[in-house]
Amino acid sequence: MPITCTIKDRIAEIVFDVPPVNAFDSETWMSIPEIIGKAGRDPDVNCILIRAEGRGFCGGVDIKEMQAHPDRITILNRGNYLTFKAIRDAEIPVVSAVHKFVIGGGIGICGASDTIIASDDAFFSLPEVDRGAMGGASHLSRMLPLHKVRAAFFTGGNISAQEAYRLGAVEKVVTREELANEARSFCAVVASKSRKALVIAKEALNGLEARDVDRGYRWEQGFTLEMYMHEDSQKSRDAFVETGKAAKF
Repeated sequence: MPITCTIKDRIAEIVFDVPPVNAFDSETWMSIPEIIGKAGRDPDVNCILIRAEGRGFCGGVDIKEMQAHPDRITILNRGNYLTFKAIRDAEIPVVSAVHKFVIGGGIGICGASDTIIASDDAFFSLPEVDRGAMGGASHLSRMLPLHKVRAAFFTGGNISAQEAYRLGAVEKVVTREELANEARSFCAVVASKSRKALVIAKEALNGLEARDVDRGYRWEQGFTLEMYMHEDSQKSRDAFVETGKAAKF
């Protein structure tokens, strides 16, 4: 199974394992919201942990699928939106434990989460400008200051786990070997609390936010569709699929 969910000690542990880089196609993205929602509604679960096996946490969307089936962009967008919304709207806290690359949709997952724990080799990136797309800044803006988000978005650059920790986005940075156990230990502290208190706290904290991150992401997705219709988008995707690098303009 590419995505599994196991429940133990009031923690629902959701694990991504989609080789080679945990880049999800539209069908996979559309499957995640129900997994999150079901775990969050389970009265025997007090905390959700999202982590991954393989080379990195999440490579975002499957660009090769978009290249072969551009008609699926609306399904992909819908899956992204519903996934991130399901995480933020989950009745209970959601913790993301990330390693190596956290790209594109991986940013949305982290930005929608309540807490992030990262391995010391992790980095966060929104390469959308180089992929002929848009989206992700709404959720990155939950993690990092405005000008850091813009610099990362315009350049497609990487933000290290250490820098994200310095700026307050990451709760703890640990070694790759320690990541899963450290994340489970953190979740165990959360899971030991009253479920009722956690549910009320999650709703209260979401309501305190100054802006609606879900509406912001929907705004971004409109520009994603606009970008996909431009010839530069096709050129960007061609370059990535053929060479793995950014196109030259």
